[in-house]
Amino acid sequence: MEDKDREHPQAHVDIYEKQPVPFGLVRFGVAPDHPEVKNVINTFTQTAHSGRCAFWGNVEVGRDVTVPELREAYHAVVLSYGAEDHRALEIPGEELPGVCSARAFVGWYNGLPENQELEPDLSCDTAVILGQGNVALDVARILLTPPEHLERTDITKAALGVLRQSRVKTVWLVGRRGPLQVAFTIKELREMIQLPGARPILDPVDFLGLQDKIKEVPRPRKRLTELLLRTATEKPGPEEAARQASASRAWGLRFFRSPQQVLPSPDGRRAAGVRLAVTRLEGVDEATRAVPTGDMEDLPCGLVLSSIGYKSRPVDPSVPFDSKLGVIPNVEGRVMDVPGLYCSGWVKRGPTGVIATTMTDSFLTGQMLLQDLKAGLLPSGPRPGYAAIQALLSSRGVRPVSFSDWEKLDAEEVVRGQGTGKPREKLVDPQEMLRLLGH
Repeated sequence: MEDKDREHPQAHVDIYEKQPVPFGLVRFGVAPDHPEVKNVINTFTQTAHSGRCAFWGNVEVGRDVTVPELREAYHAVVLSYGAEDHRALEIPGEELPGVCSARAFVGWYNGLPENQELEPDLSCDTAVILGQGNVALDVARILLTPPEHLERTDITKAALGVLRQSRVKTVWLVGRRGPLQVAFTIKELREMIQLPGARPILDPVDFLGLQDKIKEVPRPRKRLTELLLRTATEKPGPEEAARQASASRAWGLRFFRSPQQVLPSPDGRRAAGVRLAVTRLEGVDEATRAVPTGDMEDLPCGLVLSSIGYKSRPVDPSVPFDSKLGVIPNVEGRVMDVPGLYCSGWVKRGPTGVIATTMTDSFLTGQMLLQDLKAGLLPSGPRPGYAAIQALLSSRGVRPVSFSDWEKLDAEEVVRGQGTGKPREKLVDPQEMLRLLGH
């Protein structure tokens, strides 16, 4: 956005957002105990204050306004709506109470309006997370962090109340493949290993023969695997041993296990465990697959969180969509066969990577758009922009939320947080937000 602004001194950019508030994933996806990751909000805010940029929240593209209507009003349209769905496990029992997606759980503690009804039951002592990526580690960390360490973050009041009552003592993170294939990064792993009041459980058997294999892997993967290996096999020093001995909670990585079924409680009313197929690895490097050995194992638990990936949804019937890959078919961000339409982020290249990767990706799409503009591939002549869309929204009874509206909500959140020493107390009800704005 900044980039485009500098590259083209006449460009005017309008941002449409489904939520009444800006910042998307940074607000609703980043863990509350990672405030430093949210600093990117300051850059967004600077851009939004530019006279040539406008934010319009509370507008759902595909429902309140269609993509063809936007294409008619603007010279170019960029779709960057990410991956708002989770991948289903597609196993028996996943509909049982006590099973939910990690995505919904993160949305719940981060104040995403659509997840406020979740009310996860944390009265069990064991939780199982299916998946071994950063989101899985975030969820495990929030479940096991002493609540007093969370009370000065922007976690929601409701979530903090539920976590204070939590009886969860052990969290297992289950993966189909082995230590060399985990999808989390070293920073998140280090945080887990040092988590106050919690100790790691790793089976040294899972790490046999790994020392030799580590030599061939790229450096970031090598450092990550070495840390796992040390944690699993080395005897901790006296200080660390004492810390672990006094820990009342634990987390562990279970490798070479693939979920087959969520097991019901005797009355059939809720989840009581997960049946896992034991796997072994076949193939080399990136092509390594987990193949079932025929052995099974039951892991008892009262809470199952699935964290096996995200998927994008089609936004509007006029936009091509590859439902198998879960992306908008595109070449370097240009949507196939639809001139003037672009995409960036997870809806462009699939649900992998962190904020920095997605940012670089949006710069690339921005460059393609500017190239097309220079080459005369975009419509010439004036376009009405927001004026045309505003008339449509108004006729449909939709009240957009501007950036200055957001700044009022922001101030209200900060005031509500002050009493309890939090950076903010997030508003979680869109109706209340609109009431506060007098809409």
